[in-house]
Amino acid sequence: MEQIECLIIGSGPAGYTAAIYASRADLKPVMYVGLQPGGQLTTTTEVDNFPGYPDGVDGNAMMEDLKKQAERFGTDVRWGLVTQVKFSEEVGGWHHVTVDETTEIQARSVIISTGASAQYLGLPSEEKFMGFGVSACAVCDGFFYKGMDVVIVGGGDTAAEEATYLAKLCPKVTLLVRRDEMRASKAMQNRVLSTPNIEVRWNTETVELQGGQSVEGVKVRDRISGEESVIPAKGFFVAIGHKPNTDIFKGQLVMDETGYLKTTPGKTETVRPGVFAAGDVQDKVYRQAITAAGTGCMAALEAERYLGALH
Repeated sequence: MEQIECLIIGSGPAGYTAAIYASRADLKPVMYVGLQPGGQLTTTTEVDNFPGYPDGVDGNAMMEDLKKQAERFGTDVRWGLVTQVKFSEEVGGWHHVTVDETTEIQARSVIISTGASAQYLGLPSEEKFMGFGVSACAVCDGFFYKGMDVVIVGGGDTAAEEATYLAKLCPKVTLLVRRDEMRASKAMQNRVLSTPNIEVRWNTETVELQGGQSVEGVKVRDRISGEESVIPAKGFFVAIGHKPNTDIFKGQLVMDETGYLKTTPGKTETVRPGVFAAGDVQDKVYRQAITAAGTGCMAALEAERYLGALH
């Protein structure tokens, strides 16, 4: 059975940054890229807020840059999906990992960077316009819609927060709420309702997105009257939540009620010795590429110290 000093599960900004630091520390990291190589950034056409790219960068191109950098220092980047884990409870113990349900390997340290997946409505037109008017991150993409009317769907704190953020950039923001009330905290609701250029449409659901090359309008339906109408908009933001990709770690690691991995405050270590979590898989607050990269660096440094203490 193959034995690895440092295994990295997932390949977003957190995973690749961890790989760069781990390989430079001569930990000979092996990375399995998972179902979505490059993570959520590969669904973004333009990344404008990552330091070092003054003219912005395509999300796929940026992840390719990070991959090349990790490989330059010796990271073994492999195709494959980790399907099962059995983490040791002993300091210095081997963690058992199954890849693609068939290949079994052992790892002395594991860095989990499997990320979180934005939840979408599941409309065919939503998929068609992904990156061309459809986004799940107002902070990431809102700038591209400056001076344009946009629609945002959701009723929780994230939707309220993103609506008020977009209201600073856009002349009009229409917030679609499926029910006759929001789940958001009272403070966030008050902020939305007191912002003059945010219109809340209650009991409203999205039927489809319309447009040619990009979004030009949002067809909606009133859930009480059944009446349909089209809201002119250039951007459509989905804020109905994220799901951390942690199903395979259930019963092995401590999670919060939503499934985000819990780490020691200020660190990336989990309850199992030698197992670290970085990026959106343990961060439901910031969810930015730069913060994910930062925790990837932390995880690699902590893994290096952990392994160093064993020898």
